[in-house]
Amino acid sequence: MPEGDTVYRAAQRLHAALAGHEVIRFDLRVPKVATIDLRGETVHAVIPRGKHILARIGGLTLHSHLKMEGEWHVYPPGARWRKPAHTARAIIGVDTADAVGFDLAMIDVVPTDREHELIGHLGPDPLGSDWTPASAADAAAHLARDERPAHVAILDQRNVAGFGNVYANELLFVRGIAPTTPASEVDTVGLIETGVRMIRANRDRSARTFTGEDRPGRRFWVYGRTGQPCRRCGTRIRETSLGANATSERNVFWCPRCQPARDTSQSRA
Repeated sequence: MPEGDTVYRAAQRLHAALAGHEVIRFDLRVPKVATIDLRGETVHAVIPRGKHILARIGGLTLHSHLKMEGEWHVYPPGARWRKPAHTARAIIGVDTADAVGFDLAMIDVVPTDREHELIGHLGPDPLGSDWTPASAADAAAHLARDERPAHVAILDQRNVAGFGNVYANELLFVRGIAPTTPASEVDTVGLIETGVRMIRANRDRSARTFTGEDRPGRRFWVYGRTGQPCRRCGTRIRETSLGANATSERNVFWCPRCQPARDTSQSRA
């Protein structure tokens, strides 16, 4: 599932393959930007911001968002793609590589000096080069003002950028916080500190782990483990759903003993 760490690694691969090279192949397969041609321009940088990827080419920025299914692949020129061609939404080719974006949910092209129109709403990014202690304090303050369930508040990219549903579940377990507890009632400074450690530890791993174990089936404390025993206390993990609205609900997993839930009436074990 693409979250901030996945996006970070994708941007790093793209930057390594494209930065400093002239674009010789360019194709956007989305109607609103299909006529844009950046051949002849130089790729200056590819950077991540939360769950967004910004490819700065010439004086423009190609913005993409992976959402749930999106991927960027890098291939040698002319190599066979690993996904069907009809799912390709963006192609950036240089002399040494082709970068292909598959199933991208969002693609925009804007002048680089107007990137803020696309990502200016985002909160601080723990994986950003501009993250500082002040950034951490800002993120904690954003969460502390949010009276929604902590799980929902963590997923709001305006509070802090990069954490998705896997991180929200694992982070709340580690901090011993019931997912339904209002964010305004928890130690948001500690929450951010733990989240930063988690996402930075996973930043360069191909497979995330939250338990410290790197074996399939042993990497998560609660995520996807409905009905299985808690790794700490043995209580069965429960599952429900939460979201800012009906269309944004996500699966929520928690241990009722390690994270006493206020309302489990809709839970299933």
